[in-house]
Amino acid sequence: GCEIAFWLFVLAGLFCRYMLKQKTAGAVLLLCTPLVDLALVVATVIDLRGGAAANFAHGLAAVYIGVSIAYGHRMIKWADERFAHRFAGGPAPAPLPKHGRAHAVREIKLWLHHLAAWAIGCLVLYGMIAYVGDGDRTAALLGVIRVWSIALAVDFVWSFSYLLWPKKDKSASPRQSG
Repeated sequence: GCEIAFWLFVLAGLFCRYMLKQKTAGAVLLLCTPLVDLALVVATVIDLRGGAAANFAHGLAAVYIGVSIAYGHRMIKWADERFAHRFAGGPAPAPLPKHGRAHAVREIKLWLHHLAAWAIGCLVLYGMIAYVGDGDRTAALLGVIRVWSIALAVDFVWSFSYLLWPKKDKSASPRQSG
């Protein structure tokens, strides 16, 4: 439900900004998006504090807030560019680099966002574990940290591999020896 609410706030903010020409209202709605994820974390902590045993879904609350904070501006900018182009006559979004050094740099920047999301999410998860104070009921939250840490490590290898082995432009003709 919170994921749906997040995107509803984004769409409502963009609608206000471009269709209704209410830039302030649009900005307020867009700024509310992290509050949705914060509400999810609060509800999760209340549920755990009330005696519920943590499961993977409880851990997702921390993942959502980490991702929302680390990637939120980027996600909203992505949606904003497309909405402006489609509904307000804005320029077409710039194409993403698909090969070479520019692609490698983009992949590394995305990994750095992933690292920030992971760090924020892990802080929230450890905070939830400490606040609940029952290791048996919060063991699943440690499982989320382990799985996410593995995903972060795999993403590191994948992203940084483009520095050593950059993606080649397949549309470029091969050099001819002469």
